[in-house]
Amino acid sequence: MRRALRAGAGLLASEQLGLAEWSLTQTVAHLKDRKQFNRPVGGFQAVKHRLAQLWLEVVSLRAAARNAADALATGEDTDMAVTVAQAYAAPVAVRAAEEALQLHGGIGMTWEHPVHLHLKRAKADSIAYGTAGAHREVLAGLADLRAP
Repeated sequence: MRRALRAGAGLLASEQLGLAEWSLTQTVAHLKDRKQFNRPVGGFQAVKHRLAQLWLEVVSLRAAARNAADALATGEDTDMAVTVAQAYAAPVAVRAAEEALQLHGGIGMTWEHPVHLHLKRAKADSIAYGTAGAHREVLAGLADLRAP
């Protein structure tokens, strides 16, 4: 049962990666088309900085999710890889979906656009196999770190 739950948590990190990538891709595409003051909204410096930070987090999540999938496939150090992936994946997926919702504006909360559905899925995924905080506690134990 423990192996099955660990495999589920490791595979969930890949789903969370997909949610984060979709959110980022859809947001970038939307901001290229949406105009304000006769300029694409994606051209504003503050928006660029938010998207650049989000891109860095998604790329890091990709590395963690791939490492977890590789560990599950090879059976090497699965506890550490899956725990790292889950500790990182949930906050990034939720943040990416929240940024997408905010940067889409009002259309993101309507039934006409699925952004709000992806946020709900990211929130549900973030607690499916334990919270990020719980995974960080397990990670601290695996790394033999003691709380001060």
